[in-house]
Amino acid sequence: MKKSFTLLEMLIVLGIIALLLSVLTVSFSTAQKKSRDAKRKGDIKALQNGLEQYYATCNFAYPTGTLAVGTPLACGASTPVISVMPVDPKSGSGYTYTPTGSSEFSICTTNLEAETATSFCLYNQQ
Repeated sequence: MKKSFTLLEMLIVLGIIALLLSVLTVSFSTAQKKSRDAKRKGDIKALQNGLEQYYATCNFAYPTGTLAVGTPLACGASTPVISVMPVDPKSGSGYTYTPTGSSEFSICTTNLEAETATSFCLYNQQ
């Protein structure tokens, strides 16, 4: 007599494998969202620090226009404070920089995925 698996046993094994794959996929997706959120927050903090350096280097004033994606942030022809403006890891768009006069700014992202709040902002430290 040959020993083999029955159709029911094979279906049960396949069902268990499918269940495990679905759980792992959801966990991986959540980890990716948290990773992108951490990158966004790190980028915003780096921009805040760069803008504070710009303020100290460029006659105590923040940039007045928008911060163009993929370009350096420099005061005139001097060495750039930020060599390349960071972008959102999922959409590839820039972060929202809002100057309010020469001595205040806010820099925000509205794309947080894994948290209850969908936006994160930092402001000038001066």
